[in-house]
Amino acid sequence: MRGKFITFEGCEGVGKSRQIKMLEEYLAVNNKQYYLTREPGGTPVSEQIRGVILDGKNTTMTDECEALLYAAARVQLLKENVKPRLDRGELVLCDRYIDSSLAYQGYARGLGVDFVEKINDYAIRNFMPDYTVFLKLPPEIAFKRKGGVDKNDRLELSGMEFHNKVYEGYLDLAKRYPERFIVIDASGEREETHKKIINALKEKGVI
Repeated sequence: MRGKFITFEGCEGVGKSRQIKMLEEYLAVNNKQYYLTREPGGTPVSEQIRGVILDGKNTTMTDECEALLYAAARVQLLKENVKPRLDRGELVLCDRYIDSSLAYQGYARGLGVDFVEKINDYAIRNFMPDYTVFLKLPPEIAFKRKGGVDKNDRLELSGMEFHNKVYEGYLDLAKRYPERFIVIDASGEREETHKKIINALKEKGVI
């Protein structure tokens, strides 16, 4: 029996990593087995690609190159770590996945959904998430909450217009795939958002 594949999405500074940590703590207390990974990254090769993508010095990187690097890191992660665990029936949690590419490169970079889907065909055909938890919070509020832009992160340095396009992309994806997207209002306190995530995952039979 194939395991469950759950991904987490949101704009920069939305508190996604913190919410995943809180979910980990909940699963540990309740003796729930899981495997957590992230994108880009999760394997030695993918982590090296992550370093190239996010390096603030790589200002000449083209949008197409960026999208292809994400796709390459994704295939490595899927084949090396995600597929074996899903085949064993495990619960796999991933911090960002294909919807990040669609929102960031497809919508915000203007490459188009078709282009991003084409270069991610392997992931889309074989490993679409069972559910995607989207933490909904506008970029202006998210960046203010996190204390501003990380000067060493190339994507965070892309400007507010770019990040607003990312947010709009996520909203459109949530409308396109309502059966998969779990939209969580992340405007409240951390514990409030955490409870919403837990309740939603319970309702879907994930935990």
